[in-house]
Amino acid sequence: MKTAKDYMDAANASVPKMSAEDAIAKHAAGQGVFIDVRDSASIAQTGTIAGVNRVPRGMIEFTADPAIEALYNPIFDKSAEIYLVCGAGGQAALAGKTLQDMGFTNVTNIGGFPAWKDAGGPTES
Repeated sequence: MKTAKDYMDAANASVPKMSAEDAIAKHAAGQGVFIDVRDSASIAQTGTIAGVNRVPRGMIEFTADPAIEALYNPIFDKSAEIYLVCGAGGQAALAGKTLQDMGFTNVTNIGGFPAWKDAGGPTES
């Protein structure tokens, strides 16, 4: 039987991680799709990345699958560079692993929003 640690270890081993500073440079250059995978209550408490797409972790599979027409979000293009953020990096890693399992090949965990904010990245409420 797998534990939460097993899932986290597999996600962290599979999904590349990028520093907040490098992610801020990608964002500034208009490169990639940035997605905050936290729920709306968490985002309301802390804010998020300016212009980010908000897709809660529990909805990733549904919004990334074009076969589920009612929920599919076209930001989930398998050729896109996808950058995932959450509160501390764990949910972003798990969401990234899920996307990889669904055939996405360019998924990066940019860690937690506090690191983004501390590095001077643009934010919004």
